[in-house]
Amino acid sequence: MNQINPAKLPNSKWTAVKPINREKHFLVSEVEYEEDGSVISCVVESVLSNKEYSIDWNELKNEEKWVQGWA
Repeated sequence: MNQINPAKLPNSKWTAVKPINREKHFLVSEVEYEEDGSVISCVVESVLSNKEYSIDWNELKNEEKWVQGWA
């Protein structure tokens, strides 16, 4: 399981294990937080096409779906 600090999510780099629409490298482009610091929403942006996808940030913890950094 990937260890993620929610405060360090913005602009972090991720690689999709299974490409999404033939795209596999992403940046976290937008994160919305509650007042207590918990994450409400997370948007990743494809490096190749600049398309944005809204995801559950907890999915980034799943090593079967995401690898931290660009592999």
